[in-house]
Amino acid sequence: MPIDKVYEPQRFEPHWAEWWVSSGIFHASPSAPGPVFSLVIPPPNVTGSLHMGHMLEHTEIDVTIRWRRMMGHNTLWLPGTDHAGIATQMVVERELAKEGLDRHQLGREEFERRVWCWKEQSGGAILRQMVRTGTSCDWSRARFTLDEGLSRAVREVFVRLYEKGLIYRGEYMINWCPRCLTALSDLEVVHEESEGNLWHFRYPVNEPAGADPRHLIVATTRPETMLGDTAVAVNPKDARYASLRGKTVRLPLMDRDIPVIFDDMADPEFGTGVVKVTPAHDPNDFAAGQRHNLPLVQVIDQHGRMTPAAGRFAGLGRFEARKQVVAALDQQGLLNKVQPYTLSAGRCQRCKTIVEPLVSTQWFAKMKPLAEPAIKAVETGEIKFIPENWVKTYNEWMYNIRDWCISRQLWWGHRIPAWHCATCGKITVSREDPTQCAHCQSEDIKQDPDVLDTWFSSGLWPFSTLGWPEKTVDLATYYPTSLLITGFDILFFWVARMIMMGIECTGEVPFRQVYIHGLVRDAEKQKMSKTRGNTIDPLDVTERYGTDAVRFSLLRGAAPGTDIVTSEDRMAAARSFANKIWNAARFIFMNMEKAGVETYELATVDCCLPEANEYSITIPVEDRWIFSRLARCAELTGRAIETYRYHEAADTLYHFFWGEFCDWYVELKKLRMQQEPEVKAHLRNLLRTFEISLRLLHPVMPFLTEELWQRLVRKTDARPASIALAPYPDYDPSVIDHKSILDMDVFQDIVTAARNLRADLGEADPKKTLDGVLYSRSLGFEIASREKSFIEKLASVQLELRQEAAPKLEGAAVRSTTEFDLVLRLPAAQADAAIKRLEKEIANLEKVIANSRRQLEDETFLSRAPGKVVDQIKSKLADYETQLAKNQAALESLASK
Repeated sequence: MPIDKVYEPQRFEPHWAEWWVSSGIFHASPSAPGPVFSLVIPPPNVTGSLHMGHMLEHTEIDVTIRWRRMMGHNTLWLPGTDHAGIATQMVVERELAKEGLDRHQLGREEFERRVWCWKEQSGGAILRQMVRTGTSCDWSRARFTLDEGLSRAVREVFVRLYEKGLIYRGEYMINWCPRCLTALSDLEVVHEESEGNLWHFRYPVNEPAGADPRHLIVATTRPETMLGDTAVAVNPKDARYASLRGKTVRLPLMDRDIPVIFDDMADPEFGTGVVKVTPAHDPNDFAAGQRHNLPLVQVIDQHGRMTPAAGRFAGLGRFEARKQVVAALDQQGLLNKVQPYTLSAGRCQRCKTIVEPLVSTQWFAKMKPLAEPAIKAVETGEIKFIPENWVKTYNEWMYNIRDWCISRQLWWGHRIPAWHCATCGKITVSREDPTQCAHCQSEDIKQDPDVLDTWFSSGLWPFSTLGWPEKTVDLATYYPTSLLITGFDILFFWVARMIMMGIECTGEVPFRQVYIHGLVRDAEKQKMSKTRGNTIDPLDVTERYGTDAVRFSLLRGAAPGTDIVTSEDRMAAARSFANKIWNAARFIFMNMEKAGVETYELATVDCCLPEANEYSITIPVEDRWIFSRLARCAELTGRAIETYRYHEAADTLYHFFWGEFCDWYVELKKLRMQQEPEVKAHLRNLLRTFEISLRLLHPVMPFLTEELWQRLVRKTDARPASIALAPYPDYDPSVIDHKSILDMDVFQDIVTAARNLRADLGEADPKKTLDGVLYSRSLGFEIASREKSFIEKLASVQLELRQEAAPKLEGAAVRSTTEFDLVLRLPAAQADAAIKRLEKEIANLEKVIANSRRQLEDETFLSRAPGKVVDQIKSKLADYETQLAKNQAALESLASK
């Protein structure tokens, strides 16, 4: 049974990644037995590529779905991608620009054809990357938000909501991206702070002839918009301006009169208490304009350039116009002052262009009627958020939800199923393309040019992917889905909208639980970004360290409610763990070959119990112990995965496999098989332990465990085709052998005490055996008597056993527990050398400790040093002091002879 000496995951991972897909072992069948467990993937953009956030999310989902599958559940993990309207259109338009073309030259039909061609050739790269990293989806069910079936669902929902009066068309203030040339929802606008200015201008008050001239001082961060002012506002409770009721002011540069209005939007405590009102370019001003019937004067167009309404500034870009407006006002003596001011500018989430508030005719969805049942579903526990603190965040947004602008001025996406009649001016909304107006039967109708916001279709994802509005078997079996795993950054974009749409369209919640994971951060706990240059390409690191190692490093940091810190050091450590598993397998396979055992046949009873052997009814203590630890590991790991405590699952597996299986069980089995005749009996329990361990590890490290399991387990008709289909190890408390656990605890304590004593004495060479005495009147003597040869081999000592209390011990190194006292002695020459070494180390430690203490007592240093540096010094000081105490104790023991 040849196995490579070196763990090189690149040799076998691509094979299993492709085989898992081609074999169809992850195909979900509604008729399959077992409780149903289903989830849908948060659909990545078709333009996207795998990043560490995806890697974390997909790993957590994959661990859960593999575990559920092994637990005998009828599992479905449904994959797919989102058409990503703005992002995809940008990508294809960039490609067209290389040809010297734009979409308007091509026309809508040809442009859409080009996008579909791009999608077939280059889109969906992220799904191919997911296949390579082993995600156990049912790839036969992969969906795309512009699939025919999903498109039908989108149209059905639009028409239903329109018929119920929950979708309407109107002229309102929206967020507009001058680069993408489309409306954006509030969620698609990212606010970033930057340093800017607050300009104060004088607006002359129109007074009767002969009256003293007056000015109102207004402040603005956007001087270019003053060209579209149609009023100035003061607070009705502000006594300073009571005399202005019914007055007007002269709008500088535009030479038109605008009224002074009294409105609560003006804060008497802010600035002069006077604000300019530009209803066409600010949402608050737009609302005030509606209250006071103010005209809309649009001075900035959809491209971010000044309109003819801006007078002599027409044609300028909005930021160039800003400079010229300020200069002109200053020249006229109307610039009062300029103050530095921190701005919070809204930017397009996709292209980072500063968003322009514009009044536009758009399609909107009424959200409050949809939000009410969605809030109730969470409050009643029908949907549970994990961690629970996200409920508060969800509720704050849902209770204050505003209508959603659902139309986008794009050509790529679900086109709005509404037709405008040129004859009567009314709109026909229809499930099928109409040939005439539903109101006047005119055939002169034209479909609305806009498409729906991408999140409209992805909000239907949990049920549209299962065939809704048809009553499919998949929908009946797998909906509502069991779980959603996603990041907090799309809690409102996607999660909340799925809940609202799911309840509205199906009458049921879309999922029962929502697990919100944190961000993946770098080793310094900084958010990863291309700007910082600290991003990690998951495909790059999986190639270097192996997919299992990257998964494992992410999972060990994935505590609920916290961000995940990762680094290549952590991945290297995880690779070392994978390498440890590989080396254990090599040892096992080599011993199988020596014993003439080709493969291991799965036990008929799948429980964590060792098998007795034909030579003796006595099962060795390490067998009884390791199967007890296996059972406990199965319990803890299963519970951790079930409760989304992935870090605990990874840690439990790590400590079991490395700390218990490899460091103790395998080492004991080496000695057993060297010294005792029943090699096959020992090998049988070793193989059984290893096979069960692989199944425990599989959800977390699927590639390595599949490779080893396929090599290890004999192929029979009863054997599953894959370890992924094998049962997860069962936990039965009755298999726990408490006596063996206690015995092994004492055994390990004796060996560890001897090893630590050797280290304290400076004797690290395992070839040199030290003499010692073990004193014990209790279990320590029993264990040491029974396993004396193994203790001596593992600790490189020669022990004399005495069933008595230890005398006063001088001139010796001692370790004591409640069960025993262990004494080791060095030969005189070695003892003298050890004393000199310890004295030198103690002197060096005392100097280092003194220097550290001086630094921590220096007030000047403490006031200037970063907190992180001070904490590091304190931590190191504690380590130095601990080591000093150990060395002093060892020296005292040696010097007392």
